[in-house]
Amino acid sequence: MAISRARKEELVAQYSEILQHASGFVVTEYRGLTVAHLNDLRNKLGETGASYVVTKNTLFNLALRENDWVVPEEMLLGPVATAFADGNMPGMAKTLLDFKKDHEETFVIKGGVMLGNVLSPSEIEAISKLPSLDELRSQLAGLIAQPATGLVSVLNAATSDIVNVLHAYVQENSDGEAA
Repeated sequence: MAISRARKEELVAQYSEILQHASGFVVTEYRGLTVAHLNDLRNKLGETGASYVVTKNTLFNLALRENDWVVPEEMLLGPVATAFADGNMPGMAKTLLDFKKDHEETFVIKGGVMLGNVLSPSEIEAISKLPSLDELRSQLAGLIAQPATGLVSVLNAATSDIVNVLHAYVQENSDGEAA
């Protein structure tokens, strides 16, 4: 079924818009997956802030070139769909790998791109083991709060030591006057 020129331009524009907001993407081959499986994957990826789009290879390649993304031609062969990360590449990669475990025969991770670097499937697996953006933020907040907590503990200890010394002094002097 032929696609009209207007529809092709519309798809290239749609891909370009997605690429402008993406921090990276992973190209997959979905040969043999049902629509229900694809929708399930879309829902799971949506929880990580990612999207999953069945792309037309030649049109997607045009959008990639227009947006200065480098992708090897062999990655865009066959029936491909692309997962686009919106800041949470590790979360998206983990979701894709979890999905792949359940659909080993029909779902293939071909590669991806992040920060201008072309990624192999093994590099995508390594990225999936990194902490997510939210986990990194909480770790950073903990690192920032930890010295402050220690300082508060030291100041509280010093204050209580002064109070204890003053209390002992008052006790000693009041005992001496009473005798």
